[in-house]
Amino acid sequence: MEKWIKLAAPGFELAATLESGQAFHWHREGDTFHGLIGNTPVRVRQVKQDFVEAVAGTDTLVSHYLALDHDFTKIRRTLPKGDVHLKRALKYAPGIRILRQPKWECLATFITSSMKQVAHIRQISLTLRERYGETIVTKEGVKLHAYPTPAALAKAGEKALRNCALGYRAGFLHQTAARIASGEFDLESVAALPDEEALLRLCELPGVGPKIAQCTLLFSYGRLGVFPIDVWIERALRELYFADEKDKVTSRVLREFAHDHFGPYRGYAQQWIFHHARTSGIFSRRRE
Repeated sequence: MEKWIKLAAPGFELAATLESGQAFHWHREGDTFHGLIGNTPVRVRQVKQDFVEAVAGTDTLVSHYLALDHDFTKIRRTLPKGDVHLKRALKYAPGIRILRQPKWECLATFITSSMKQVAHIRQISLTLRERYGETIVTKEGVKLHAYPTPAALAKAGEKALRNCALGYRAGFLHQTAARIASGEFDLESVAALPDEEALLRLCELPGVGPKIAQCTLLFSYGRLGVFPIDVWIERALRELYFADEKDKVTSRVLREFAHDHFGPYRGYAQQWIFHHARTSGIFSRRRE
């Protein structure tokens, strides 16, 4: 019988984390999630509060990926006091953690995510995996597909990627994959750069603007002070924090507000607000 290893995870919620719009390939069966971390098949479940369980041999990898070492007590101490909107979002899903995803997989996924809903992003991700990713068979005989390497997508070509429902994003994904596959661009070298320099470096890649670069820095490079602003977050900031002038406040003001207001772990504040705004129905109950 397979052995499950119990991992301490105080205040952590597995389902909320894996379904919060950070990653898009996990399959859920009851309490158990099936997927790949890189090329390693993983099964992880949460059957008891403050603990998760992973199949033996993958526990260290799972712990790192789920960021179980993040100190929630420390993070919460830095959040702005008296912010009722953030307090509401945190209460809605307090156990979300910021994942540590593989760098290429994270970058490529967010390139394909532009102007797409989560369900569409997931379908594109799974299609790319099935067509161009390495097939990995688990001990139970289940076939999984790793995210395609840059070389695989560069070889596939833009036309083939368009057939994966990527539209104009196909060109960006193909060009970026080609640059990384050729060694012209090194994703690992970005890790040594300060946040602003890392952002500018990633923005050199085709189809990568500030939002995609910030998502990549937050969800794969562990830059917890980065606050990506997509359409959901922009709407949330305007509606919740600038209600009397939501149509007048500029994007620059929103960026400066987010940086100054939410503290050094503003990336966590962003994810709590994003998840709450996207899934709670809060805007359907507010004046349009």
